Amino acid sequence: MTTKQSVPPGWAFWAVSLASLLWNGFGAFDYSMTMIRDPGYLAQFPPEMMPVIDAFPVWVIVAWACGVWDALAGSLLLLARSRFGVLAFSLSLAGLAASTGYQQSIDMPASLTTPEMRVMTGIIWAGALFFLWYALRQRRAGTLR
Repeated sequence: MTTKQSVPPGWAFWAVSLASLLWNGFGAFDYSMTMIRDPGYLAQFPPEMMPVIDAFPVWVIVAWACGVWDALAGSLLLLARSRFGVLAFSLSLAGLAASTGYQQSIDMPASLTTPEMRVMTGIIWAGALFFLWYALRQRRAGTLR
């Protein structure tokens, strides 16, 4: 029986892993500030945002939470060089898909469908896909255990 040797990570692995933690840490911060209804934080968003969020079914809030917290877990697992980071990033992407899909299926106020909001959604998707791809690549390379 052979065991696969772990490949030591280079500086790029640590840089991407740290960027992942910062990026997904902000997502967790955003979710938390929204859920606790921090007035200072919410002041930067259109006032129509909270009534839309309040109308979300529970499953959408759960999907959003899974998207955020699984992404943060994926970042921490990546830093720990754990192969389970791939699973966490995959679950995060599923949560993002469910919550984004729901938002695309409802009537949203014009202030929440601006080009800037669409670009931000695209950036979130790009980040989620990139970090999953990167974790998969590192698992294949033997960096993750």
